[in-house]
Amino acid sequence: MLRLGIAQEFDVLVAPATSPRIDPSVQQALIPVLALIALLSFSVYLFGEDASYGPNQIALCMGAVAAAFIGWRNGLTWETTEAAIISGITIAIKPVLILFSVGLLIGTWILSGTVPTMIYYSLRILDPAIFYAATCLICGLIALSIGSSWTVAGTVGIALIGAAAGMGLSLEITAGAVISGAYFGDKMSPLSETTNLSPAVAGTDLFSHIGHMVWTTLPSISIALILYAIIGMNIDSSASASDLALTMQLLQDNFTINVFMLLPVVALLVMANKKLPPIPTILIGALIGVVLALIFQGPAILALAGDTTNLFLALFKGIWQTLFDGFSLNSGNTTLDDLMTRGGMSSMLNTVWLILCAMVFGAVMEHTGLLQCLVTYALSFVNSTGSLIATTVCTCIGANIITSDQYISIVLPGRMYKMEYEKRKLDPKNLSRTLEDAGTLTSPLVPWNTCGAYMSGTLGVATFAYLPYCFFNLLSPVVAIIYGFMNIKIAPASTEQAA
Repeated sequence: MLRLGIAQEFDVLVAPATSPRIDPSVQQALIPVLALIALLSFSVYLFGEDASYGPNQIALCMGAVAAAFIGWRNGLTWETTEAAIISGITIAIKPVLILFSVGLLIGTWILSGTVPTMIYYSLRILDPAIFYAATCLICGLIALSIGSSWTVAGTVGIALIGAAAGMGLSLEITAGAVISGAYFGDKMSPLSETTNLSPAVAGTDLFSHIGHMVWTTLPSISIALILYAIIGMNIDSSASASDLALTMQLLQDNFTINVFMLLPVVALLVMANKKLPPIPTILIGALIGVVLALIFQGPAILALAGDTTNLFLALFKGIWQTLFDGFSLNSGNTTLDDLMTRGGMSSMLNTVWLILCAMVFGAVMEHTGLLQCLVTYALSFVNSTGSLIATTVCTCIGANIITSDQYISIVLPGRMYKMEYEKRKLDPKNLSRTLEDAGTLTSPLVPWNTCGAYMSGTLGVATFAYLPYCFFNLLSPVVAIIYGFMNIKIAPASTEQAA
């Protein structure tokens, strides 16, 4: 994940909300959750793939209204609820700014030929039969080196999506492979913020946490790679050969393709590896893209501007339009045109709308005590190590759904269950591993979560469309639960920890 100011955000998340005058009941806590689930299901039924373009936002707002009404009935004033909403939205400001910056980056990298060049070379190197497995592996290795799933998806991921389109392969499976690989690397990298946050919340050290994650992570990613390889075996390579040749020719006809176009990628990955602030890093990457576009892609800029009477103004207009509204290609090939027509700050507006509505719902649920009530109720069913880990997993997933924030899905269950793990004489690294297996990895599977909204908006594939193919993200929570019930690699507390 990109650097989002964890220390400041952590302070906001754990700050106690104003206590309700009347403690909410479990029945009250379930009302807004069930209402939200019903409305979201109805939204998908009525609007299908367009559900995230307005209907889901309304469902989240209605769920927030239900939660706020219950809080008012329990004695909370609107003023305190409003303050909690503002605080919740504040948490999402950095991801929103990053989203707008990524919009700029995508548009300029297409205009500069960076994305077309990555697609072109991917088409030359990768065989369709191994494409999905190779996509997962490439994204995993890069994310492991820089600790950022968002950076990988917003750069290499976009190129691999383009390569899949050029080969006539499934964009949904490709997006699932990108996300699986990106989150594997993010999860296992000591540079990742979630990988540092989880042991900090649970009370263990970073490298004990990473070492303990190996036992659930390696089986999950191995199975995922095998599944991608099996899917690849069923691809008819000869059928995709004509699509591949046509795409490569169209890319050469519309863009200048050479290795210099990869300079923005190298620069961005170096800056991300050095953990420079994300927004300046992304903007510098976009600026390098603009410079390359002016040097190498003059015809593409002029075609975008549409008016060549004044060369300077035409170039200026083309760059400006790319920054706010993205790049648009008219090659005559519908598939390639749809893929290359994207980016710009405006492309992220719907994603921002979704995130803001989701944060409102999560803030009201937390402020009214309804979320705390549900977690406390879940603890009443814990009677073994297996059930404790299963409850932790379910709570992390529920927090991703309800609060729409990956960090809350780590911090909240971590704080809630830490004492229970201690009481059962379990090493805290069991808790930190479970927080990552469920909290970090299921965040991109929720359409209105900041991670799910980002992945969908960046890769251009709906969350529910790529969800079935995020094999690593789906397997990890299951493996964690199986380990818990079968007592596999569940570390007991040391003598000092028990004392």
